[in-house]
This record gives sequence, structure tokens and C-alpha cells, in this order.
Amino acid sequence: MSRPLRVGVQLPEVEREVRWPELAAMARTAEAVGLDSMWVGDHLLYDRPPEPRRGPWEAWTTLAALAAVTERVELGPLVACAGFHDPAMLAKLASTVDEISGGRLVVGLGAGWNRTEFDAFGVDYDDRVERFVEGFDIVRRLLAGERVTTAGRHHRVDGAELLPRSCRPGGPPLMIGSWRPRMLAATIAHVTSWNAWWTDFGNHPDGLGPLHAAVDRTCDAVGRDPAGVERTVAVLVAPLGDAARAGLGHRDGVAVLTGPPAAMADRLAAWRESGATTLV
Repeated sequence: MSRPLRVGVQLPEVEREVRWPELAAMARTAEAVGLDSMWVGDHLLYDRPPEPRRGPWEAWTTLAALAAVTERVELGPLVACAGFHDPAMLAKLASTVDEISGGRLVVGLGAGWNRTEFDAFGVDYDDRVERFVEGFDIVRRLLAGERVTTAGRHHRVDGAELLPRSCRPGGPPLMIGSWRPRMLAATIAHVTSWNAWWTDFGNHPDGLGPLHAAVDRTCDAVGRDPAGVERTVAVLVAPLGDAARAGLGHRDGVAVLTGPPAAMADRLAAWRESGATTLV
């Protein structure tokens, strides 16, 4: 039976503390029930009183472990904060995870937004978009198999090269997790997919129109067919019983998609009409 959309899941980040044995079991289950992909967030620390301080496991280490306990599903960060690593090292991490996974990694990238974790871990927050734009060029060229020498305002490499070579010609596919003009302009010519987060469109398909339009305009500006960019959408859902137990009718002022499984499936399928190709 075919589905109108590819379907993935983001594993728990800071909703509660989840140890490795449970994460591994979740990953195996996601693969066994036929999901297409699984994702992890890339964050270091949340501090939002009155909630307690919370933090997830490190993303790339987790992805490597998940790759080793699964065989079929795609996996990746949703999305990796480019500021947490020098771009050449970020490319090296991605290349290694892609090898462990047998070529199943999607390299989702963004500039980050949570200043708390930048400051706490000593990562520069100012000029993070400029840093991203400069670093993205290094990451994508290295993953494509180039030997790279460049010196910018924030990053420099001298003969950097990823060896051993990637298990995939051209390296793993790239995803951009932003709809901001500068980020799209720097990346849209080189990515295979784009991701929208549920808070950016109100967790409702009607809110996706302006974001799709921004992607389409940027594709037109660089001479790329907009249809060639896969549209991945992160939707906040809760099965009916879970929503009631957790009080998840709304979150951050946005309605959570909930209800009986059949009704949720029908509502999720409707996202195809909004231009989405993959739901997470």
C-alpha cells in the first residue's frame, strides 16, 4: 500500500530523560513498523523557567549509535547547529555517520537560535548567520569530495579533505532548516530538501503557504526548479490518550494535532495538499 507522504519521527529530546537502551528500542521499533526516517534534535541546554534546566544527548554521537542499530531508515539531525562545530569537523562527523549507516544520513543544517546554550558552552552567538553562510560552503564542498582551501572572516581551512572517501558519490544529501531569505539564498542551490518547524506555520497546513513561497522565490532567483526541493514538515502530534494525560491540547499557543489514530491519519494525509512531501 502506497502512502501519500513519507513519514518519519523525531526521537525524544528534552520532553523527558530517555536513556540509550530506550532510544535504541525506539529506533528499532520505528524501523520495524515501516517509518521512512528518524531524527534527533541538536541542542545542548534549555533553561526556561519555571521548567527545570534540561539537555539532550549529543546529536552526532547519538546518530552514529542509531545508525549501528538500524538497517533501513534514513536518519539525521533536525537540524544540526552549524555553530557547535568548526565546519570541517562538522563535515567529518557527518561523513563518518553516513559510513556507519551505509549511506542513510541526511545532513540537516541550521544556524541555531537558543542563545542560552551558545553562552553556556562558550559558542559565539553573534553573527551566527554570517558564520553559517561561510561554514556551509566548506561543509558542502567537503562532503561533495572536494579538497578545500579557503580563508574567510570566521573560518579557514588549508587543504582539508575527507578521507576515506564517502560511501556515496557526491556525499550525503543536505537539508536546510530555515525559511529566512539570507539562509535560503546561501543554500537552496545545493540542498535536496527543506524543513519547516511546527512553530513557524502554526502546526496547520494553511500556514505553510508563505514559507513555500519563500523557497520558491529563492529557487527562481538561482535558476533552480522549485519542484526539485523536497518539502519536509515537522508536525507536533499527540495520540488522544497521551494528549489528555500530558495536557497537550495546546503548546506555545499552537494547537497540537491529536485524536483517534484513524482521524489523525486522515488529517496528516491532508498535508500533501499543502505541498509537503515528508512529515516528521
